[in-house]
Amino acid sequence: MPTTGQTRWTSIGLLIALAPVVVMPILLILQRGPWRGGAGSGIPSTMNALEDPSLMPDAMEAGSTLHRGILWSVATAAMFPLGREGPVVQFGSAVARATQKRWPNWMPALTERQMVAIGGGAGLAGGFNTPLLGVVFMLEELTAEYSIVTIWPALLVCVAAAGFSNLGGEPIFGLGLINVFAPEKEQLFLAIPIGIAAGLVGGFFNRGLVWTTARLAPMVRQRPLRTGLCLGASLSLLALLSWGTSTADGEALVKQLLERGLPGLGSEHNDLRSGIVSIWITVVRVIGPMLALAPGVPGGLIDPSLTFGAVLGYTVCAVIGFSTQVGVGLGLAAGLAGATQLPLVSLIFSWRLVGDQQLFAGACLTAVIAAYTGRLVSRTPVYHALAKLQRAPRL
Repeated sequence: MPTTGQTRWTSIGLLIALAPVVVMPILLILQRGPWRGGAGSGIPSTMNALEDPSLMPDAMEAGSTLHRGILWSVATAAMFPLGREGPVVQFGSAVARATQKRWPNWMPALTERQMVAIGGGAGLAGGFNTPLLGVVFMLEELTAEYSIVTIWPALLVCVAAAGFSNLGGEPIFGLGLINVFAPEKEQLFLAIPIGIAAGLVGGFFNRGLVWTTARLAPMVRQRPLRTGLCLGASLSLLALLSWGTSTADGEALVKQLLERGLPGLGSEHNDLRSGIVSIWITVVRVIGPMLALAPGVPGGLIDPSLTFGAVLGYTVCAVIGFSTQVGVGLGLAAGLAGATQLPLVSLIFSWRLVGDQQLFAGACLTAVIAAYTGRLVSRTPVYHALAKLQRAPRL
């Protein structure tokens, strides 16, 4: 795909950009029909099952888990702008529950609910090759409680899951070390504007995703083909109008920000054009994931949140004259915290991505500010809002 307005589209690039027009209707028809149980992120259904054990058998059913994984794989291959945490969390929970049912004497002190929560954290740890991330996600989002009974088993299982994942993969957004020196005072100064900006965008992303999901649900049930064609065409149009930056998980875009700067500028680098391009890329990286996730396509919002946070951090630092690489590092934490309102998860994730402790102080403050700002815009964390929406009776 092109990275500037002057670069021509290749045939393969055009096919990738237009793939959602074909793939989205197929996914929605499958989700409406034989693979109904595989629709949705997977995290809201897991959270509902943890809250109401009577939902556990359906939420952890093997067929639905397999269908969700296939649907997500197809969407990812078609370069949909979505993440992976939904399917991997639900998969980990389903495997943990099945393991306990098969071998009840393995970790007998744990209840079914605790085992499912640990499995969800392990799925996240394996999916992103980050053990501590899975443990903190389990504590901060799935259980919202600290228990020494679950901490040690969770650490053991998450380390094993991440180690197994490491055999054949790498952490998503494997950016390596950001080799810049930024004094802590400078980081703390930058954390304020980046945290506020990413928190506002993340909060609106949260509200927009929940609102769009509620509005699209009856349309997907009644007219999956027509709805899929409209959504697929919208995703393709965004891809064509954004030099391809609206597609996929965003890793390529973040790497370009670190190595070459904003896409779409070509050889022209004036402040007005840079500002317009930055705003436009942020907009498409927010709207694209909404269109992909709202109809129930399995995926996640971690990757989209990291991406628009990186763009915002880059832009803020470019405007006020600081290192844009520092802006990207802080923006990763801010975008994720603003959208999910999970500051600890966001801090650990961004720390893992930048590869060092060099931005720890700034990332801490940025994540807290962004999470608080996002909470002002949307009072309910996004996955809790989606879980509540899933529990609501259909009209």
